[in-house]
Amino acid sequence: MTPRRRRSVHRRLAFITVGALVSAALAWGPASPADAARHSDLQRAIPVVPAAPGPPGSPTDVTRSYSVADVRRAAFGAFLDSEPEGLVRLKEFSGWLGGTELRVGHTYLPGDVWENIEGGFGFLDSWANWRLAKPDRLLVLNVPLMEHNEAQFSDIAVARLLRRAAAGEFDDHFQRLAQRLVTLGATDTVLVLGWEMNGSTYTHRCGPDPESWIRYWRRIVTVMRSVPGQKFRFDFAPNRGADAVPWPKCYPGDDFVDIVGMDSYDQPHGMSFDEEVSEPYGLQFQVDFARRHHKPISYPEWGLYRNGDNVTYMLRMLAWMDEHKPLYNTITDYCPHGVWGCTGNPRSAATYRAVLASSLLPEPTPGPVVPVPPAPVTPEPPEPTPVPLPTPVPTPPPPSSP
Repeated sequence: MTPRRRRSVHRRLAFITVGALVSAALAWGPASPADAARHSDLQRAIPVVPAAPGPPGSPTDVTRSYSVADVRRAAFGAFLDSEPEGLVRLKEFSGWLGGTELRVGHTYLPGDVWENIEGGFGFLDSWANWRLAKPDRLLVLNVPLMEHNEAQFSDIAVARLLRRAAAGEFDDHFQRLAQRLVTLGATDTVLVLGWEMNGSTYTHRCGPDPESWIRYWRRIVTVMRSVPGQKFRFDFAPNRGADAVPWPKCYPGDDFVDIVGMDSYDQPHGMSFDEEVSEPYGLQFQVDFARRHHKPISYPEWGLYRNGDNVTYMLRMLAWMDEHKPLYNTITDYCPHGVWGCTGNPRSAATYRAVLASSLLPEPTPGPVVPVPPAPVTPEPPEPTPVPLPTPVPTPPPPSSP
């Protein structure tokens, strides 16, 4: 998906069904007056959402129970804005979740000209400062592989660019990006290079020349790893499904990939979550592929889309991530995908919030302490003193006859 750019935990296990999730979120209500204005439609009474019918005997219906505590402890975040404004919104998003900390900050480098792809003009400073503020935070940075990345170049033009890239023409841009990140202290940034390369949206797509694309990726990783002090991880993140080209054709090899990611939105129209799991090159294929290659998985982009305010998708996707434990996930939170920044998805927003908020319901107000008198103690009767038996006296023999 094209990123929007603007100007500018509990120890216990909680097991919940979809009806309880929505009811809890709605009972809790907005986190603030500003949130009430943003999500006024959440204040209306919403009936409990029934489970969507699935295949007979299916073990993966929407009432599947899972550990909410584990979901909250995972590294998750939201893409809210590419510019520093995204960090302000990240704090507001955390407030909407009752203070749950979002450990992942996610932004995109502009794909217009090379100087911006290098992270120029102080673009990365605020994001690096956010990362360094706490040791357990994770900065995820999507990196376009070509300038004019959304210019709708023809396949012939893209193939020519890929051949130039594979020959090393663009190496210096990525060396400068790596040096800038290291200088800022963001040495362990996760770099999502050339995301959704199996599609047709971006100039950095793979389809026109997969072999050159792979050589280009390897050059970028080699150049960036050569910068002293770096500890980068490189995330290979195609679109879910076959799209324009099967994404394994673009895989650069285990030595040049650290994470097998996937951008997975609720689409196309009418596709069930089970189909999103089982389709060719879908969610299950990703998990199996990553396991075979001994890599963690991730979901840099996910959210609602062509099936609207889909509570089933929301709950199933959260359960999927709880089961398969991605290194991180970031929901795309603007319309039509989002749950906080998109008022058109109130039921999915309630579900997401109920699972990931720091508390499902407000803590009860403690009442007065009433002293409880001690229970009466009944003394045990003393043990009886044993009475000694009398010593028998021997009977004298009768007198002898004279």
